[in-house]
This record gives sequence, structure tokens and C-alpha cells, in this order.
Amino acid sequence: MPDADPGDRTGQDRAGHDRAGGPGRREVRMLNGRFDALTEDEVVDAIADRCRRGERGWVTTVNVAILMTMRRDPALQSFVDRSTLNVVDGQPIVWLGRVLRRPVPERVAGIDLVGRLCRRAEADGLRVFLLGGTREVIDVVGEQMRAAHPQLELAWDDGYFTADQAAERAAAVAAARPDILLVGMGVPRQEQFIDQQWDALGCTVAIGVGGSFDVISGLRRRAPVWMQERGLEWVYRLRQEPQRLFMRYLTTGARFLALSIRAGFVPQYRER
Repeated sequence: MPDADPGDRTGQDRAGHDRAGGPGRREVRMLNGRFDALTEDEVVDAIADRCRRGERGWVTTVNVAILMTMRRDPALQSFVDRSTLNVVDGQPIVWLGRVLRRPVPERVAGIDLVGRLCRRAEADGLRVFLLGGTREVIDVVGEQMRAAHPQLELAWDDGYFTADQAAERAAAVAAARPDILLVGMGVPRQEQFIDQQWDALGCTVAIGVGGSFDVISGLRRRAPVWMQERGLEWVYRLRQEPQRLFMRYLTTGARFLALSIRAGFVPQYRER
């Protein structure tokens, strides 16, 4: 087993400032990722706290596929590195943290944050904007959230727009004056949109939530909890979209496994 090492650190960004949550926030580094060691409850609290203080920043949730994509996409790596919070959204990364003695308390899935943040926003009087999916999908999700949280100030729009229309869509978001912006347009498009339009968006906190809206609307199904807990959610997704996901999962999964084995045996590769 690997010895304890400096990969477990208090949470400061690269400029040395406290990152979302103040002093004592623990951060761990694994492979090419920097992760905040937070529970889902702590993430929700940290986001709500930033909204109350008006401290702007984006939150990222990283799974194995995203972590591997970051290695060949410098812009995505930079976006995640500059996040206010970055949490683990993949059970294999949770397991890797245990092997490397850099544990994170649990997986924090973007799809779970959608409902949790809408509920917290309703309680705290915060405004939420949902951006992503087709018009049909986002209308279903918006109406579901409005029915579940009748006091929530909520607006939404679809994620199907061209690069030339991005500024217009950002202006529409800003007009709604959201505290929290949830963007479900897939990786890396959602990150590119947030990064490129950040100054125009006007939100306090933005979060990329991938394909969450498709699942919430019922267009796609989510794996049972027992599969999620065993790191088998990818199998369930693969059965639904084999042509789109087979090669992606084959290549990213194999690469993550190889890098994890190397990190377990060679200390200098634990943060590379």
C-alpha cells in the first residue's frame, strides 16, 4: 500500500486563496485532478454560502471519462483547475483515492445536485436557471422542478444553439438574474460555454451537469442505486447507447485503469 504523502492538502486555489468553504477545506490530488473532499451536503452548503456572499465561481463534477478527456484537452483541464469546487462524480475515482490514501468521503453526482440545489434555492430565496437539452426535454424538467418547488424562482431554456447564438443565450440567462446556473449540454461544450460567456452570464455559481436533464425528463434512465454504488453505472448507460458510448468507455476505462495501477506502485505518478 502507498505511504501517506503531500497529495492531501487544505483547499487553496493556485493563487493561494481560500477556495469555496474557507480555511480547513481539504483537497486531494489524484492523477491530473484536484478534488475537494466534500460530501454532497457540504457541496450544497458551500454553493448556497457563495450565493449569499455574492462570490462568483463555477463548480465541476468529474468522472472517469472527464478526467481522461482533461489529459488531452488543455482547455478542459484549465477550466476544471480554475473551478471554485471540483468534486468526484465517479465511483472508480473514489476507490482510487482509498488506494492512494487520499480519500474523498463520497461520490457527488451532478444529477443529484440538480434537485438538491433547487430545493435549497427555494428555501433560501435563490434564483435558478436551467440551460440545456432539447426544448421538449427542458420544458419537462422545468415544469417538474416548478411543481416540486412552487416557491422557487426558476427559468429555463434549451441548449440547442449555434456558436454565433451563444452570446444571445448568455444575455437571456443574465436577464433572469440567476444565482445558480445549471448547464446540461455535455462535456466539453457546457464548459466552453460557461468559460467563454462567464462575464456575460451574470450568475453567481454555474455548474455543468452533463446529460442530467435527459434523465430527469425520463428520456434516459438512470442505473439502479446498487449499480451506482458498485461503479457499474457505465454498464447501464452502455446498454442504452452502445454505438455512442462503446469506444469511449473502452478507451477511457482502459487508460484510467493503467494510470491508476501505475500511480499505486510509483509515487511520482500519483499526481500526473
